[in-house]
Amino acid sequence: MITSSANPKMKYVMQLQKKSRFRREEGAFVVEGPKMFLELPRERIRQSFVSESFVPGHEELIEKYGCEIVKDAVFREVSDTQTPQGVLAVAEQYRYTAEDMLSVRPAQLLVLENIQDPGNLGTMLRTGEAAGVTGVIMSRNTVDIYSPKVVRATMGAVFRVPFVTAEDLEGGLKWLKEKGVRLYAAHLQGAVDYDGPDYCQNCGFLIGNEASGLREQTAALADARIKIPMCGKVESLNAAVAASVLVFEAARQRRKKS
Repeated sequence: MITSSANPKMKYVMQLQKKSRFRREEGAFVVEGPKMFLELPRERIRQSFVSESFVPGHEELIEKYGCEIVKDAVFREVSDTQTPQGVLAVAEQYRYTAEDMLSVRPAQLLVLENIQDPGNLGTMLRTGEAAGVTGVIMSRNTVDIYSPKVVRATMGAVFRVPFVTAEDLEGGLKWLKEKGVRLYAAHLQGAVDYDGPDYCQNCGFLIGNEASGLREQTAALADARIKIPMCGKVESLNAAVAASVLVFEAARQRRKKS
């Protein structure tokens, strides 16, 4: 049993929890909670740990995965949540390419520029999976997709939805257009209502930073700027909510067509 947070394995987990650079260098991230632990492909698991109080009733799982037991107080220290769920894994990161974003046709992509809120990014992956999104492309200044809060918010979608970080987002958008993907920028000055265009072909939705939206040079690469009509005095929607509206409209159109 691991009895101290000074244990090298516990120090390693804490580094992964707190430092995005360390996660990148190690090619690893942390997954917490029974649900996500069981959804994580087994071949991705490098190490697994359970708290002492988690053991009763979970002996079979512990034996199957070779989990190491950690004293409750130590487990609380290394967990990223206030109420740890008793099990966590160190997992190997996913490696996708730009070509993977187009491996399913017709593609339905989310292109995210400088999203900063972990909950927003995680929610976009979760709702994106539910709406049939085939890939997510992020600018390099978007919050780390492997941060603990993002991973939790995805509710497992991070294990299934392909994603890449584009060092040159503008270049990436031009490449998508060359590949026949029509791009739609969610924009307050959109000239077209979001439910007007046909999303049944290869398409991508551009979603900008929560505070400032899309940069003009990014929006300029879109084939159309679309808006979500709103009532009352609301000026804009939360970025994740706007993304959800758009991807589910695409899903509705595709479902109706099929």
